[in-house]
Amino acid sequence: MISSGKIGFKGTKKGTPYAANRVAELMAQNIQKFKLDKIHVKVKGIGSGRESAVRALATHGANIVSIEDKTPIPHNGCRPPKPRKV
Repeated sequence: MISSGKIGFKGTKKGTPYAANRVAELMAQNIQKFKLDKIHVKVKGIGSGRESAVRALATHGANIVSIEDKTPIPHNGCRPPKPRKV
C-alpha cells in the first residue's frame, strides 16, 4: 500500500495534487511490476488530489476499468453540544 504520508509528505501537503501525482506514479510502477492489465480505482476523501491521482494513473499506462467514490457521508452529523447553563 502506498500513501502520500509514506512518501514523506506531512500535514496539509498530503492532500495536494502534487502529492497525489507522486503516489499515482509509484502505484503505476507497482501495477507494471505485478503485470496487472485492468484496475478498479476507489477514491476516498475530498480535495483536488483525487482527480489528479486518477489522471496520473491513466497517463502512466494503467487500464482503469471503474472509478468508485468511497467518501464517507454523514447521515445526520455529530450530536450538537448541550445548551450552556449560566
